[in-house]
Amino acid sequence: MPVRSRRPLWIAAAAVVVVDAIALLLAMPKGFPNPKVTILQNLEPVPPNIVWNLAPAAHTANSPLVVEFQPSITSSILASWLVIVALLIVSLIATRRMTLVPGMLQNIVEWMYEQFANFADGLGGPAARPYVSLFSAFFLFIMFANWTDLILFGDKISALRTPTSDLNITIGLALVTFVITHVEGVRHLGVRGYLGKFFNLGGFHRSIADGFIDLYVGLIEFLLEFFKPVTLSFRLFGNLYGGGIMLGVFTALIIAFVPVPFVALEGFIGFIQALIFASLTLMYILTAIEGHHEEESKGGEFAGEPEGNVLPALGSEAGQ
Repeated sequence: MPVRSRRPLWIAAAAVVVVDAIALLLAMPKGFPNPKVTILQNLEPVPPNIVWNLAPAAHTANSPLVVEFQPSITSSILASWLVIVALLIVSLIATRRMTLVPGMLQNIVEWMYEQFANFADGLGGPAARPYVSLFSAFFLFIMFANWTDLILFGDKISALRTPTSDLNITIGLALVTFVITHVEGVRHLGVRGYLGKFFNLGGFHRSIADGFIDLYVGLIEFLLEFFKPVTLSFRLFGNLYGGGIMLGVFTALIIAFVPVPFVALEGFIGFIQALIFASLTLMYILTAIEGHHEEESKGGEFAGEPEGNVLPALGSEAGQ
C-alpha cells in the first residue's frame, strides 16, 4: 500500500508560520499587541447594539437598571430576521412546484424532514408525529442563528449579532416552548385533568400521609415548570455568548489559520445546542400531554405481574 506524502502538511504549516511572521513584522512598528487589551476589545457586551432606536427620547444610556424596556431594533433582532427570511425563501422555493420526481432542492428538504421525523419518532414514538414541524422549525432556526457569526461574521459587524447570544431572544424562544407545552397539555387532558397531574388528591384515598406526600411532590413539579424556560434560555445564551467571546479572543491572539479548529468547535456547539433545545421542547410537550393514569400504568406494568407466574410462563413457551 503506497504511503501518502506528508509534504502538503508541512507546506501548510510553513505557510502559517510565514503569514504569522509577516503579520508580526507589520505590527511591530505599532508595538507588540498586549494580550489583555486584545481580550478586552473582543469582550462583547451583553446588551446588543441598537440599530434603529424607535424612542430616542426615552433612552437613558446611564440607566442603573439592568433590564431596560427600550423599543428598538437591535442587531440580534435584525440577524434573526435575516435567518427567518432565508429559511422562508428556501422552503417556498422547495415547495413551490413539488413533483413525484423531485429535484435536488426538494429532495434535500424531503430528506431532512424525514430525518427529523425519524428522530422525533425515536424520542417519543407515534405521539411525537404531530410535532415534527415544530421540532424541525426550532432546530433549523436555532442552528442557523447559532451559525450567524460564522456565516455572516456577525460578531465583527455592529449591525449583526448572533441572535442566540442575546438573552432576549433565548428567553423569547423558551417562552414559546412554555406556552405551547401547557396549551397542548390542557388541550389533550382538559383543565381538570392537566392540573390533576400536579395537584393529585388520589393519595388521600390510601392515607392522609400519602395524600400530603402526593400534594408536596405535585407542588414541586408545578414550580419546576416555571424554571424550565429559565434553564432553556440561559443554557442556550451562555453557550453561544461564551463561544462568541472565545472565538473572538482566539482569532485576535492567534493570527492566520490557527483559529480554524475553534471555528469548527463553535459550529459543532451551535449544532448541538439547537438539537438540545428542540429535543427538550419535544419532550416537554410529550410529558405534558401524557395523563397521570398513563404514567402510573407504565410504572406498574411490570410491578403488578406476580413473580410466581414468570417460571410457568417460560415453561409453557418451552413446551410449545
